[in-house]
Amino acid sequence: MKRWMSPAVAVALALCAVATLAAAQTLYKLIDKNGKVTYSETAPKDFPGQVIRIDVNPDANTATLPKLPPREAAPATSPGARLPDLRGAQERLEAARKALAQARENPGDNDVTWIGNKSGGTRAVPTDTYRAKIDKLEADVKAAEDEVRRAEGR
Repeated sequence: MKRWMSPAVAVALALCAVATLAAAQTLYKLIDKNGKVTYSETAPKDFPGQVIRIDVNPDANTATLPKLPPREAAPATSPGARLPDLRGAQERLEAARKALAQARENPGDNDVTWIGNKSGGTRAVPTDTYRAKIDKLEADVKAAEDEVRRAEGR
């Protein structure tokens, strides 16, 4: 049997492969204008969003992240105004969502009218007042979602 590679060459190639893997690696965190985050091993060209370089040391199993500037505080609407607390905003959002789900799942007797004959082929049609009630509950959910976003600082 003829050998095509000597053991010394095989060991040298293995050491080169290990040395290449052990070197520090660089990743790039890409954040587009919509806030979507992706990672890349190569620096992008003409990327319209934010690019953050991350140096990874595989020997230490750590990454060195750059220091980011502090976030600017949102301007207060009045001197005594403050952003709503996050927990309270989340509780209000959950309550608004439950109220909307309850109204949709359990309409009252006066919230729908039935069209068709009773022997078959009838269908429920929401009344104007019920529709207005659902619209208000949907607006309450949207307002609560906006309040949560403000409390999170986004």
